[in-house]
Amino acid sequence: MKRIFSLCALLLLIALQLHAEGLEGVAVQTLARTSTSWDGAELPPYLEGTPEVTILRFTIAPGATLPLHFHPVMNSGVLLKGQLTVTTQSGKVLHLKAGDAIVETVNTLHYGTNPGNEPVDLIMVYAGVTGEKITVLSDQ
Repeated sequence: MKRIFSLCALLLLIALQLHAEGLEGVAVQTLARTSTSWDGAELPPYLEGTPEVTILRFTIAPGATLPLHFHPVMNSGVLLKGQLTVTTQSGKVLHLKAGDAIVETVNTLHYGTNPGNEPVDLIMVYAGVTGEKITVLSDQ
């Protein structure tokens, strides 16, 4: 059932994109399309359970660093404003600037830092399941 839902959702998205591309005054730009996270790891299969999508908007002050954490669910987003550096516990680093998309790591400890002089404005979308956490803080 979940595969049928996923297939239908994918077909709907493709149809909407094809339809939108044919409309006057509408431009469609693919920001990310991948089966791997930014660090090159293959994304895991979708979780079992009732799907739950969470969309969060982050504002991160200049010089602020998020705590070490991981996401047990797939998530992706777009940096609307500012700069963000994402670093995994193993030392892999990703530098983002305004307009960049990110497909985040899953089950990999990491943190983000705003190295810039202006606040970060970041939108993230999490594809989880009802009742499960989308972010887990490290106890390290």
